[in-house]
Amino acid sequence: MAVKIGCMGSQALMTAEESLLNDVPNKSTELVRGVLVVREPPGGWHGHLSARLAFLFGQHVYSRRSGMLFGQDTGFLIERNPDTVRAPDLAFVPTERTTGIARRGYVPFAPDLAVEIVSPGDRPSAVLEKVADWLRAGTRLVWVLDPGRGVARVHRAEGTIDIVPADGTLDGEDVLPGFRCLLGDILA
Repeated sequence: MAVKIGCMGSQALMTAEESLLNDVPNKSTELVRGVLVVREPPGGWHGHLSARLAFLFGQHVYSRRSGMLFGQDTGFLIERNPDTVRAPDLAFVPTERTTGIARRGYVPFAPDLAVEIVSPGDRPSAVLEKVADWLRAGTRLVWVLDPGRGVARVHRAEGTIDIVPADGTLDGEDVLPGFRCLLGDILA
């Protein structure tokens, strides 16, 4: 369950810079249109799936030096005035776009590929809102892994959506050329 701190009514909206100074111990946060959203950290199985996918991605990305991977809770500043900082479970940025990434602070743009892993307590509307935010910000490919249902939904910038069953293959397409893996290998 998420708790929103601040509102668009009488309270001032928070900026990305202000959210960097915010410390909410033992919680995950995102900034959504100026409102800080505080969540419980993902559970153990969620972390396992995220690490498993990061391992598979890492073998592909780093052996080819094709870009950078970002783990869960990395903030991407994807909208200004009001500011939105989203944190996917895994993200990929190709090498040619990595020069704008500083050692401190949020990544100042959307990744080319964002992966969201659905947790048991996630509301479908909140997951769809994240997908819409990623696509609106310029993310070319969004994977939503739903371990509870054993499927993945692949959302593309041009608006197409595919559903991949557990025995189906996730494909990096033109965003991460050559990357392919069975969804079942991630969900195992």
